[in-house]
Order: sequence, then structure tokens, then C-alpha cells
Amino acid sequence: MAVRRFAEVSEGEALPTRSVPVTRATLIHYAGASGDRNVIHWDERTAQAVGLPDVIAHGMWTMGAAIQTVTDWVGDAGRVVDYGTRFTKPVVVPHDGGASLDVTGTVRSLDEETKQATVELTVTSSGDKVLGRCRATVQLD
Repeated sequence: MAVRRFAEVSEGEALPTRSVPVTRATLIHYAGASGDRNVIHWDERTAQAVGLPDVIAHGMWTMGAAIQTVTDWVGDAGRVVDYGTRFTKPVVVPHDGGASLDVTGTVRSLDEETKQATVELTVTSSGDKVLGRCRATVQLD
């Protein structure tokens, strides 16, 4: 995929929406890759014992899944120069059927001098906003 060109991007432009499935298997694989083996990410009894509704996705997995929308749009993950968010609600992952992370994005601003765009993401799961103030800055050609 080609890297996005500054001249081809406009403020208010919507990024393609993305729906990312997440299952218990996803969480177990992520735990192995990340080293975050906290029991709340795979055992519902433990998760519920600490006040959670069920097993929850790792926060870093959630951030990584969300930014994929931006990296696909810009054409190169190395073009993301800044990315930050606040965690507002956990992504609950039931045993049967899993869950979905739904991501939309909009170009909020463009800087002609630096050829950078700021993208704001809206990230939800089961209708709940799970990431707040989710913004990425990308370098365009």
C-alpha cells in the first residue's frame, strides 16, 4: 500500500471503519507475546472476584488493535509519530462468541509545515466507548 500524500488528505476526512474480533484465544496469544499473563485476561472467576463483569482484553492489545486503522490508512506503521489515549472502559470478552472492537477515525487537523495529520479515533465495544481522547499524529509524504 502506498503512503498517504499530504495533498490528498483533508480535514474532516473519515478513515475506513474497522471491526476487530477478540476472543479468549486472542487474549491468550497476546499474553504469551506480551508477557502480561494477568489472570483477569483469561479466567472469568478471578475477573469477577475483583469486580469485573467477565474476562477483559489487555489495554495494550486494545490500543494496538485500534491504531491498526490508522496504520492501514497512512500506509506504513512507521509513519505514526505520536499516539495516546485514555482507557475509559474495559473490553469485556465473554467465553462464547468473544467481542468486537469497533474503530472509526477522522482527520482532525493538518500541519502544512510538517506535513503531519492528527487523527482522532472513536473506539467502542458493545456500544461502550472503551478508549477516550484517542489521537494519533502521522507523517505524510
